Amino acid sequence: MSVDRKCLCMILSGGTGSRITLEDRPKQYVEVGGRPIISYVLETAARNNRISGLVIVCAPEWEDFIREAVRTSCGGRFEDVSFARPGENRQLSILNGLYAMRDAMKDDDLVAILEAARPCLTDELLDECIAAAMDAEGSLPVLPMKDTIYMSSDGVKVSGLLDRSELFAGQAPEVFHYGKYLRANESLSHEEIMMIHGSTEPAIMAGMDIAMIPGDEANYKVTTNADLIRFRAEHGG
Repeated sequence: MSVDRKCLCMILSGGTGSRITLEDRPKQYVEVGGRPIISYVLETAARNNRISGLVIVCAPEWEDFIREAVRTSCGGRFEDVSFARPGENRQLSILNGLYAMRDAMKDDDLVAILEAARPCLTDELLDECIAAAMDAEGSLPVLPMKDTIYMSSDGVKVSGLLDRSELFAGQAPEVFHYGKYLRANESLSHEEIMMIHGSTEPAIMAGMDIAMIPGDEANYKVTTNADLIRFRAEHGG
């Protein structure tokens, strides 16, 4: 990365984890292996020398909890972590995070968007995503579709087949050139941004050049009770 181009990391931690019923708190703050799930993501971000700062999107009541997780997980890095508030949906949360880092960013700086509930992200995958975004206008890891993909116009009967060789499942992290990605989001109406489900959608809609890199099957998101049980089994209960 050029010396005058920085990369800030945005960690999305505003979800309520409504699909996990085994705990009384959002999934990203549940302890696994003696520490909260978000700490695994913080630790990975802290090990990456390309990343120079953090903006965390979270509810205000969790800020002190996260500051302590940063202190214990990041080895002295990111002492001046910034916060942004969750929006009405995931993409508006991202837009709030983009605004929170606006004073620190130039147009061609990079923003890496990580999820607090995706704790198995490897150092290698994060670094590959950042490197790929340097040569394009953004990047994301993807997995090929393994199953046959059927299309149904009414949800009852099969109306067609899709070519799975041209279909990919997106993962996080996603990395973008800050200025172009900010403008891509700002160009959307409220109704349009409420329909966004994936962070890369606004970039594609704006015609940005987005590179795909091979994803990682183990880079799953803790979304359901089964995911939490799996992660606990892998990381000591």
